[in-house]
Amino acid sequence: MKIIIVGGVAGGMSAATRLRRLDESAEIIVFERGHYVSFANCGLPYFVGGIIRKRSDLLLQTPESLGSRFALDVRIDTEVVQIDRVEQTVSVRNLLTGEESIESYDRLVLAAGASARSGATDSTIPTHTLRTVDDVDHITAVLAGVETASAVVIGGGFIGLEAIENLVHRGVQVTLVQRGSQIFTPLDPEMAAPVLDRLRERGVDVRLGTVVTGASGQSVTLSDGTTVPADLVIDASGVSPDVTLAEQAGLRIGESGGVWVDGTQATSDPLIFAVGDGVEKTDAVDGSGTLVTMAGLANRHGRSVADSIAGTPEQAEPAVGAGIVAIFGLTVATVGWNEKHLIAAGRAHRIAHTHPANHAGYFPGAEGMSIKLLIDAATDAILGAQIVGGAGVDKRIDVLAVAMAAGMTASALTRLELAYAPQYASAKDPINQLGYVADNLAQGTSVNLQWHELEAARAAGAVLVDVRSAGEFAAGSIPGALNVSLDELRARLADLPPVPLIVHCQVGQRGHTAARILTQHGFDVRNLDGGYRTWLAGTVTSPILERALA
Repeated sequence: MKIIIVGGVAGGMSAATRLRRLDESAEIIVFERGHYVSFANCGLPYFVGGIIRKRSDLLLQTPESLGSRFALDVRIDTEVVQIDRVEQTVSVRNLLTGEESIESYDRLVLAAGASARSGATDSTIPTHTLRTVDDVDHITAVLAGVETASAVVIGGGFIGLEAIENLVHRGVQVTLVQRGSQIFTPLDPEMAAPVLDRLRERGVDVRLGTVVTGASGQSVTLSDGTTVPADLVIDASGVSPDVTLAEQAGLRIGESGGVWVDGTQATSDPLIFAVGDGVEKTDAVDGSGTLVTMAGLANRHGRSVADSIAGTPEQAEPAVGAGIVAIFGLTVATVGWNEKHLIAAGRAHRIAHTHPANHAGYFPGAEGMSIKLLIDAATDAILGAQIVGGAGVDKRIDVLAVAMAAGMTASALTRLELAYAPQYASAKDPINQLGYVADNLAQGTSVNLQWHELEAARAAGAVLVDVRSAGEFAAGSIPGALNVSLDELRARLADLPPVPLIVHCQVGQRGHTAARILTQHGFDVRNLDGGYRTWLAGTVTSPILERALA
């Protein structure tokens, strides 16, 4: 059998090497239009920052090493320009010589990936994406030639944040230009606020709600009329699936804009398969077509497509979309849908915010984190989660991703038996605590209110009661709140008006206790979810974020 793979790196090379392990007799040809067929693209920003010191560490395999170990025919600097499905051939062009040739196939695998979207205008300032080894070479060359460099990063997503951290680590003055009203849009506004604060603390000039409109000399002009210095522009505006070949061949394109595939990674032509960032995945929340551009999925599906071609297919699992990024010591992780997505889809949901420590508070070195869990209102299914904090964020998002993929309910998180020692967790792990909140909501033991719903509730006549101590209240409070500390609450019931009440504390736990007391004394009570800390992140820390969920 002759198998042609279009594209290398994660998906293409996983397919090629797995195919060889399954079939020693197959003829396997890999065409890669770039000069590097197997490199650590997730490590590229860290080479720019000098954290990864050796360029050679980014280069995982070469055509020669792949030929020696796996008997693969790898042809770099070679582009597949056309597919003839009737003849089962591809037209190939050598990008160095211009020579064109035809290759036949029995099975064809498309791993073309995604193409960078542009958020920059034409200018004389060096502008690069951060997706290839060539990009890194150009960026480091520019920075090496400037004694005190400045850079503009367009886009505050995964790549944008990694670029910013590494440029700052290298001593570059950075301006972040973000088209929308918040950075890192997979997060909801209140969860993104700490990330924005951390960027500004580290000296990053963050420009929200702006775009680059032009450039001249060593400065970039923004849509608000200001100019910022720039020896370099890194365009991290995002990516779009590369479906050029698939469209030319008449293959089906999915609702998300990626190449449609079935559960075995086969396209609408059963002899052609597709994997990677340019391929549509099945969303775990609603079964719709979605784009998830993560290396883990590309590797997994590369292996799966090899199994399919070798005659042992298995159905791909829906994608939960787990992702994580670090920025100046802050870890940001997401899985599933966010609240903005759920609202746009009209999906009824519940929300739980918690602010636990990563391990027992009495053990030295405890670090806080903020967790947001999104739950189906009818079934108690986990629809998504977001975590921002220090140590321990990574393992909690992974537990939630596994729970979501396994179909566990949010309330079932209370029953997970997780490893405990005081330097690693609490006896009630943050995951268990999240489950307790979810279970209380499911059982009706607690009724909560979100930070962005508070203004409307008060306008409708509800009274806000702050049950923190007088000292906490004096240090910062929600305007117009009535302060009755939790420990005085039973003695001061007569001071509370006979109207709907909204109670809150710092993070939600004392608010829940207060709500239980007041409910049993006949009051109509809701707890402000996540307490003062969540409200502050959503409204006061960066007011522009408040409009994002309006």
